[in-house]
Amino acid sequence: MASETVPTTPRAAALVRGYEVVIGFETHTQLSTHSKIFSRASTAFGAEPNTQACAVDLALPGTLPVMNRGAVERAIQFGLAIGAHIAPRSVFARKNYFYPDLPKGYQISQFEIPVVQGGQVEFFLEGEKRSVRLVRAHLEEDAGKSLHEEFAGQTGIDLNRAGTPLLEIVTEPDMRSSAEAVAYARELHKIVTWIGICDGNMQEGSFRCDANVSVRKPGAPLGTRREIKNLNSFKFMQQAIDYEVRWQIGQIEDGNTIGQATVLFNPDTGETRAMRTKEDAADYRYFPDPDLPPLVIAAAWVAEIASGMSELPRVTAQRFVDDYGLPEYDANALTHSKALAAYFEGAALASDLPKLVSNWIMGELSRRLNQEGLDIARCPINSVQLAWLVRLIADGTVSNSAAKSVFHTLWLKGNSAVANITWPMVPVAAGGHSGRSEVEAVIDELGLRQMNDSSALGKVIEEVLAANPKSVDEFRQGKEKAFNALVGQVMKASRGKANPQQVNEELRSRLR
Repeated sequence: MASETVPTTPRAAALVRGYEVVIGFETHTQLSTHSKIFSRASTAFGAEPNTQACAVDLALPGTLPVMNRGAVERAIQFGLAIGAHIAPRSVFARKNYFYPDLPKGYQISQFEIPVVQGGQVEFFLEGEKRSVRLVRAHLEEDAGKSLHEEFAGQTGIDLNRAGTPLLEIVTEPDMRSSAEAVAYARELHKIVTWIGICDGNMQEGSFRCDANVSVRKPGAPLGTRREIKNLNSFKFMQQAIDYEVRWQIGQIEDGNTIGQATVLFNPDTGETRAMRTKEDAADYRYFPDPDLPPLVIAAAWVAEIASGMSELPRVTAQRFVDDYGLPEYDANALTHSKALAAYFEGAALASDLPKLVSNWIMGELSRRLNQEGLDIARCPINSVQLAWLVRLIADGTVSNSAAKSVFHTLWLKGNSAVANITWPMVPVAAGGHSGRSEVEAVIDELGLRQMNDSSALGKVIEEVLAANPKSVDEFRQGKEKAFNALVGQVMKASRGKANPQQVNEELRSRLR
């Protein structure tokens, strides 16, 4: 639970009907281990109910938990990624509450001394760099799942998730709008998937966000928060927070008091509704788990993990600015995922045209991926093909507009884009001849190769000038629109194959 302190770094906050919005996040990140945090049972998703819950997960008498080393390693990786303190000694506690899907009647978690302490997450919002402070990230086990809808009038219990390793990441209440909250959540999602500690699948529950939302008049004490549980999409996250803010302001203005509560968001109605009154830490009666010794992490182990970590997304983004001359906005967009960054760098190295590559990735390629619901790993055009396409645009082989038709055809013919990409990227010699032959074959197939032959272009221009004497006279009288009309006629006569720059130069030369 986030401490209710005021951010040390003031930021301009847009008020909603005269109220300041205050948001903190708790994110349950499922760690990418193959087995559970205290047992050897599988964590694979989608198994038949209660087929992946062993005696330890079921809390049968005489069973004892054994710590999963891989879960600790992933927690350390996260701490290093966000510049946090890795506690050399942390303690597991029992968090006591009673619910049908919690077999032991308590959850093994961390309370007073978590494994990851402090740190921050930086991101961009509307061109401005923002930072959200983290209180902690602690290891814990997941509970099972109650299935309400499958059984008429009854509830089924699936304990497959019981014992799944989680890293709960808790922020300070530093966010001041739903847009800022979503930007933070996206950046956190990028970090945990980039370093490989979580698959980030929100639909399967691997990345679950709880938003603590309150409102207050500027300068007033923090208001009473309500926790929106289990937000499993960025779209719903923003909708839920916006509705909750409006609801709380409405209640206050009607003279009502906000009660601390846990609420759920209904995407069908776009509304939040109270599920239960919100507990405080004292209600859980935390005490150290007697079955687990303190978790001791040696400095040498932390150093070993640090040495094996790949370049972090913020470092990669800065390198894209420094090495490729990209604007900061482009660099951050291209490090949305490790696969996207690898795709860009492969095309940039193969083409030596990083900004043009960036424009195509952020423009036509992203538009097509979004349209078809694909991620970059399933993109039909590989990075070498894109490199050759931009090179052939740059050298005048094909126009930028015609290149979109080439792109479309390559897309329909294509194969997986990043199947053979490794990280970090290494230069591809001259972009690879196969990439060039594939792209040029499509250009020729569509008849889109630009006319760069001066004599052939000159003949077309002569015919256009002879056929449009009125436009020629108007241009010589100072009417620039007449020149544009002649350019259009040349492009039409050449069926779009003429190089526009060359057409402009040749036309002006002949009309002097």
